[in-house]
Amino acid sequence: MESHPMKLYSKQERYFTILASIFAGSIVIASVLANKIVDIAGFFVPAGVLAYSVTFTASDVISEIWGKKRAKDTVLGGFAALFFMLILTQISLVWPKAPFWNQEEAFQTIMGSTSRIIAASFIAYLSSQFHDVWAFHFWKKKTKDRHLWLRNNLSTAVSQFVDSFLFITIAFYGVFPVWPMILGQWIVKCGIALLDTPIIYALVWFVRKKIQEHPESRSPGDGDGRVCRDRESGG
Repeated sequence: MESHPMKLYSKQERYFTILASIFAGSIVIASVLANKIVDIAGFFVPAGVLAYSVTFTASDVISEIWGKKRAKDTVLGGFAALFFMLILTQISLVWPKAPFWNQEEAFQTIMGSTSRIIAASFIAYLSSQFHDVWAFHFWKKKTKDRHLWLRNNLSTAVSQFVDSFLFITIAFYGVFPVWPMILGQWIVKCGIALLDTPIIYALVWFVRKKIQEHPESRSPGDGDGRVCRDRESGG
């Protein structure tokens, strides 16, 4: 019995959709969590640092499996989600409060700061994420598809510095000392990138395994990804 085309499509695209959703959700919640500054081993960084680091994990997995075009589409999708959040935040700030609502001042303080943080996120996000996609595929070619751990960490380290410098400067200049936060956030993000390397290997292995279980649902891809590859060669 011939399978329905949409059923074949869903087998292939399910994991991409999940990773892209995690990416978009992480970038949005990171902008809200960044209102709080936390202490991580003596480094003072926005609380959104972990959520934002997840976006690099997701984009690197997408780059490895589906290729550069899909990764860029994911970055643009995350930007759209962030922009939509900014619009909704602005609407909520000007919406008249209920007579019994007594938390308006706190809400305005937190969500008003979120607007500046989102604006900073726009610039830092596009610069760092597109650099990460470019750098990942640059090292992918240089290493001849080997050493995923090296590609992941080299691309992420530079991208995270670009992001930390732009984001902290735009979001917190004049509010907090920026250089200690820039360096602290970059060090913490690099540490997270090192720790998430086994997670990236596991996700790449898992998704490829699931795709190979349904070979009839594969698509040619965009030439950069290797969705049909049997295993990570080397590394």
